[in-house]
Amino acid sequence: MQNQTSPLILTFGAADPVGAVGIQADLASFAAMGCHGLSIITALLIGDTARIEDMQVIDADWVADQARVILEDMPVAAFKVGALGSIENVSVIAEIVSDYPDIPLILDPFISAMPDQGPDGDDMLVAMRELLIPQTTVLVASAVELGRLAETWREPSTQDTLGVDAIKIIEMGCEYLFVTGTPCDVHEVANTLFNESGVVRHDNWQRVSGSYAGAGATLSATIAALLANGLAAPEAVLEAQEFTIAAIANAQRLGMGKLVLDRFFWTRESEPTN
Repeated sequence: MQNQTSPLILTFGAADPVGAVGIQADLASFAAMGCHGLSIITALLIGDTARIEDMQVIDADWVADQARVILEDMPVAAFKVGALGSIENVSVIAEIVSDYPDIPLILDPFISAMPDQGPDGDDMLVAMRELLIPQTTVLVASAVELGRLAETWREPSTQDTLGVDAIKIIEMGCEYLFVTGTPCDVHEVANTLFNESGVVRHDNWQRVSGSYAGAGATLSATIAALLANGLAAPEAVLEAQEFTIAAIANAQRLGMGKLVLDRFFWTRESEPTN
């Protein structure tokens, strides 16, 4: 008798040697949620726990071939799209996911520590806005990243435009926008989920001091895994936040730079009590 398979998630992203962000972080988060990850490499990173020094983008034809071969063989329950690498990669990924409109797409293209791509980075944001966001189930972005994306359709502003920018994203066809780091007390972290009705949920969490690598990647990958497991987006977003905070609290110092989140903290045996 054939065993029931775990939900399969196809993730597009950069390969990080440290395992803090990108594909390796996604696979760990998926596994922690009982899912099996299928990985499509969009770029290769060079870096350590302190910083990402350089990136080698994978040719778009290779990205497309990796994904098409996998999708012809296995049914996936969710797509997760991370660092894209190039405009060409944006285009081929958008074309691929458009063939599967009923599969949820979680889009988290921003890695703040990535090398600046200059004008190419701005063009990639425009391509993402036009090709991927209209197909997205949940877009994950920090308030700063949302502002940067918004500057592809409006002038830079010192005003609080978060709400207006969020509604604009929803009007593009994105079902949910999850914004992290929204304004709040300095001792807290606030995150807000939007959809066509406005604010769906707003969560405040105690800020954890320290410098960490992989919080955003863990958050978006966990949302993808929970959607693949059948949760609705608002519940998935709440549970993903709880998991990410616990992974931060159990972060490990693997090198001399930032602490790296532990997505398998729950497997560690507790210390025996005397």
